[in-house]
Amino acid sequence: MQDNLSLVQLQTFLWVTSLRSFRKTAEKMNATQPAISSRIAKLEEILGVRLFERETGQIRLTAKGLELLPYAEKMLRTSALLRDRIGDTTAISGILRLGVSETIVHTWLPQFISGLHSKFPDIDVEIMVDATINLRRELMERSLDFAFLMGPVSEFHIENHDLMDFSLIWAASPELEIPTEQQLSLAELAKYPFLTYARNTRPYAEITRQLRQSTELPTRIFPSSSLAAILRMTLDGIGIATLPKAMIRRELETGLLQEIKSDWVPSALKFTASYPTDPYNPITEKVVSLALEITQNYQKQE
Repeated sequence: MQDNLSLVQLQTFLWVTSLRSFRKTAEKMNATQPAISSRIAKLEEILGVRLFERETGQIRLTAKGLELLPYAEKMLRTSALLRDRIGDTTAISGILRLGVSETIVHTWLPQFISGLHSKFPDIDVEIMVDATINLRRELMERSLDFAFLMGPVSEFHIENHDLMDFSLIWAASPELEIPTEQQLSLAELAKYPFLTYARNTRPYAEITRQLRQSTELPTRIFPSSSLAAILRMTLDGIGIATLPKAMIRRELETGLLQEIKSDWVPSALKFTASYPTDPYNPITEKVVSLALEITQNYQKQE
């Protein structure tokens, strides 16, 4: 009796099609390379056609492989819709490689991870915390399945969903004795060291550009790729920091930090949930839906 097609075989086919590599597909699906080759060989045997041409290290779809592609995507999507209809979320499993900007780590990521484990207990999450510029690259290379970053990512095969904005403020330790009742100019703030995001970020670029226009005096800027380090240095009175207000709300309420009023602050940080649109992965749709739910609830609590 002839074997039937399986969803895992079709998912494997789509990943090999997208990544053009059995090795990368094995890494993506947390399997061995022989297992991936075996799935494709079995799929070819069931269908009685050759799906890939393998020549000089290159993998490309055959005419029959191209013909199968839309049907494989439709079958996986239909399967996901069926699971949604009967409410079987436990059937969704696998590894989600998630890239996250550090701002998210210090705000609503814990609620998101908790919600993800509650709704989809069989999804294992691998988290990469990095600067947006690096997360973008990992998304493009498909080393990440999903990312919460300062977006959007302007590439035709990347889907973006707006999440929420974070307003930035100037904050400093009371030890610096900076007046908080009056609005200060950026030139007046420049008497103190600035603690801010890394050089390859939008806030750093905006601050340096605005300083060139506001003052001719030399300024000291201490960029850092770690928001935790920026916060620690601010608490220690090393300088004035630009940080998301939502991240330091507790420090402001307890008086460990003070908000410094100024006639200029960097633009709000706009975050998106971004992911590659191919191959089709039902997990990503669940992640988007949950992220939107979590951020909406987070904003209501603010």
